[in-house]
Amino acid sequence: MTKTNKSTPAAEAPLLTEEQILKMSDKDYMNPAQMAFFKARLQALEKELLKNAGETTEHLRETVLVPDPADRATIEEEHALELRTRDRERKLLKKVQQSLIAIDNGEYGWCEETGEPIGIPRLIARPTATLSLEAQQRRELKQKLYGD
Repeated sequence: MTKTNKSTPAAEAPLLTEEQILKMSDKDYMNPAQMAFFKARLQALEKELLKNAGETTEHLRETVLVPDPADRATIEEEHALELRTRDRERKLLKKVQQSLIAIDNGEYGWCEETGEPIGIPRLIARPTATLSLEAQQRRELKQKLYGD
């Protein structure tokens, strides 16, 4: 298997299921049907993340004045937790958008370090993965040994 640039998949065909994609052979890796599957999955994730961000903005605008300091502290802690969650989602949104660009460029599904296939099971579990499992393990081991 080698990395090749392929055009954007046709939108007319119905999307495959995870089971159908997992049953495909290695020679079908990142064919138009698989690209369409992952593009749809990433677009749905992007839409959900953007919706959550909008809800957080609206929720934080709803200022409730409570006289009890304990209640105020609870509300502030809830807001802080919500903001931390949105910050993680903001970082994930950036990765999702980068993955969508990689799909459009025909580079999605290939390891950034080795050029090897990342693998369908890994992409199903983590659609924003940019490294094969082996490359990710090497990177984590280096970080553990030498720090960031």
